Amino acid sequence: MKSATALLLVALIIGSSSLFAQGTWKNDKAHSQVKFSVTHMLISEVTGSFKDFDVTVAQPSAADFSGSSVTAVIKTGSISTDNDRRDTHLKSDDFFNAEKYPEIRFVSTSFEKTGTDTYKITGNLTIRDTTKQVVLDAKMLGSVDAFGGKRVGFKATTSINRFDYNVKWDRTLDQGGLIVSKDVDITLLLELFIPPKDAPQKPKG
Repeated sequence: MKSATALLLVALIIGSSSLFAQGTWKNDKAHSQVKFSVTHMLISEVTGSFKDFDVTVAQPSAADFSGSSVTAVIKTGSISTDNDRRDTHLKSDDFFNAEKYPEIRFVSTSFEKTGTDTYKITGNLTIRDTTKQVVLDAKMLGSVDAFGGKRVGFKATTSINRFDYNVKWDRTLDQGGLIVSKDVDITLLLELFIPPKDAPQKPKG
């Protein structure tokens, strides 16, 4: 009985340690999104997204994503709120100045497991000419074997004060309050995979 239990524990350990393919993950652009929302005139929400971005996750251990490193590069010129006039304004110096600052960057400094499928990702976010530390609350939504390899889904959220990053447009309403809120909620929906050239190679023989 004891030997059977020991064998079962070994099997579980081996199985859990091979749950993920250790390596460098990339976002599947067709199934990933970077979204944001702000309050407009104190009464409604306006949402938008960036259409062009790359996310790289380097995973050092196959057991889970603890200790991983994340780099994200977002093209500011790809911003979209389904309104051409507003998008042009957002690309101007009132907001992102996409011509002078074509990229938003995030580089993680820690990737901590906080629960069964939750993580806290801390890192440096650079917008325009300013870099500040942010914390993302992340949840792994699941994993699946598809298209010749393992894929995982993540949802990560954070909130920033845009004034901290010199995104400075601050027109106010007559009765007070900003037309566009200073607080911006950010959501990343990511489907990650290991490109074939980076996938672990099976031993020969």
